[in-house]
Amino acid sequence: MESSNLLTASIQSELIRRHKATVRIVGILLVGTAVLALIALLTKSLLRQQQNPSLDIALRITILTFGLGSIALRRTKFSAMRLQDIGALKGPSGLLDTLEKTTLKVAFLGAAIALMGFVATLLTGNDFYTYWSGVVAVAVLLYCFPTHSSWQRTLQRFAPNQDASVSLPPRF
Repeated sequence: MESSNLLTASIQSELIRRHKATVRIVGILLVGTAVLALIALLTKSLLRQQQNPSLDIALRITILTFGLGSIALRRTKFSAMRLQDIGALKGPSGLLDTLEKTTLKVAFLGAAIALMGFVATLLTGNDFYTYWSGVVAVAVLLYCFPTHSSWQRTLQRFAPNQDASVSLPPRF
């Protein structure tokens, strides 16, 4: 019984550690997006306006694809059946690893959206690209922002009972 409590405590500490690190990274990316918008605002008068219709269309399609792709990625990776399989095969640590990696992948897609808009602003001198892509990036980053309670509920729902996992026969 004591080893089960010890295991639960180690899983709780791993949950706290991974969640804090993930929140910190997503927060840094949110601040970075705001900084890019501020830089675009401050350098607006220094940039020369150049029309580039092909870049405009390519950027809009790419940002739309990245935005919708981030939603699809998160929904696919966090599907109940997939999390249940990961919890059964890899246990709580594998589940936490999946939560962390998927959240960071989606967050980096959001950061890429903000960066693409900023580069387009530098190329064309139109600060609208940074603001528009920044709004989409913030939406993606807030969509993937991890809450401690949701990660804890996911562990409780999909991580197997530690005592039961010891008594299961090996899979072939």
